[in-house]
Amino acid sequence: MTRRVALYVRVSTDGQTTENQRQELQGVADRNGWEVVATFQDRGISGAKGRDKRPAFDKLCKGVTRRDFDLIAAWSVDRLGRSLRDLVAFLDELRSKGVDLYLHQQALDTSTPAGKAMFQMMGVFSEFERSMIVARVKAGLARARQEGKTLGRPRISATTEEAIKTARKEGKGILRIARDLGVGTSTVQRVIGSS
Repeated sequence: MTRRVALYVRVSTDGQTTENQRQELQGVADRNGWEVVATFQDRGISGAKGRDKRPAFDKLCKGVTRRDFDLIAAWSVDRLGRSLRDLVAFLDELRSKGVDLYLHQQALDTSTPAGKAMFQMMGVFSEFERSMIVARVKAGLARARQEGKTLGRPRISATTEEAIKTARKEGKGILRIARDLGVGTSTVQRVIGSS
């Protein structure tokens, strides 16, 4: 019996393409005699985002619920997500519906017991990698603060702040004040809102 397969491809930025992933997965399907019945593509969306922020992944999950395919093929585990909890929940959903998972980079097929165990282990490493990125960013921000660097939006001078308040009292609009003083409209709104 021919297996019905859905391909899932994802890239994190708009500057990247999913075409290489799609072509390689199509080749795997052709070599294994799988029938590709659907391709789901999320472009410019981080794997750290949940299902609600990835429209194609959400449609894929709905297809799993309806049992539209027997197998999902993806380039690698990090294309599916970076949260261990989300990955395990996804695998549990697949298992409950009798849908298998093929991950090309890891040569993983969850139709085998070893494949199921390996998938869970890879999820742990994917979440660990994401945590390390977050930790490095936080460490960099802390170091910048220790070095006395100002983080966030630059503050405006007290003179400019007073000029904004005065112009507003004179009845000038936000856009005109911003243009006249060379500041952004959000800065004018913030100053007006705090007075």
